[in-house]
Amino acid sequence: MTTLDLRRPPNDTAREARDRTAANRVLNLAADGLKAIADNLDDAFIATLDLFEAVEGRVVITGMGKSGLIGRKIAATLASTGTPSFFVHPAEASHGDLGMITEKDAVLALSNSGETAELADILAYTRRFRIPLVGITRDAASSLGEASDIVLVLPRVAEACPNGLAPTTSTTMMLAYADAIAVALLERRNFTAKDFKVFHPGGALGKRVQKVEDLMHTGERLPLCPADVTVQEALFVMTKSRMGCVGIVDAAGKLSGIITDGDVRRNFGVDILGKPANILMTPSPVSIRPNALAAEAVGLMNEKAITVLFAVEDGKPVGILHIHDLLHAGVH
Repeated sequence: MTTLDLRRPPNDTAREARDRTAANRVLNLAADGLKAIADNLDDAFIATLDLFEAVEGRVVITGMGKSGLIGRKIAATLASTGTPSFFVHPAEASHGDLGMITEKDAVLALSNSGETAELADILAYTRRFRIPLVGITRDAASSLGEASDIVLVLPRVAEACPNGLAPTTSTTMMLAYADAIAVALLERRNFTAKDFKVFHPGGALGKRVQKVEDLMHTGERLPLCPADVTVQEALFVMTKSRMGCVGIVDAAGKLSGIITDGDVRRNFGVDILGKPANILMTPSPVSIRPNALAAEAVGLMNEKAITVLFAVEDGKPVGILHIHDLLHAGVH
């Protein structure tokens, strides 16, 4: 693999200073814009949450150019956090895609100037069929602002582009404003990690939110014995389950101990096969809740230097999880 030489060329301090100045301008302007939004959240923000929470259909996002690209991300964020949403390109809307928007939907339109010509047809459509319209724009008096039922006004912070033309600060503010809406709606709906997993079954996110109960073994794969069985009988159960351990339960069915193959090896050669199994067990073994995240199980196994965990409810074992199950599922 080729290694990139990141050493600064000699006598280039002037260019480096210009680069840092440009970067600082971009980041500071973005920070100014976000702080201005945070400091001025008003009734329009709450009204937007009320509208999107109550909508029977979907939140339809639209925008042109860079605003449209931001809109696609907004739609994806809303959809993945419990607010059904999709993006409609305003130009395509004028050529048939308006039919994707129903009277049960709400529209979120993005335009920094508020005068994006390509939005005209979709704005007129929402007015004709009384579809709720929320606009995110810098100018409440613009065409988009005047047409909207709710206007979320962007602070008048300059674009970071030295010509004041390339959308930079404005698109950052749009994205952050919509993220605030998405997260506030998520919290209103008590959207949990389990809900999140439903929309993210694949990839790293899906793996991170898997639960113990999704991966644990139950039924015949659950190696359990009462305390009064012999070590020989316990070994039979351990071998059959292929888990490398057996759980010892008391008369009430609660987990009181565990015997691992390591316990057996350490006592190899001792005449123990006919003795009660509980003479080998480790009492009060480490356990975990079935609804705990699988990542928590990995952390617990690493902390305790163990390879198996019983999942317990009300003291009773309901499943067992092996480190290999976690690794196979991609949980690290």
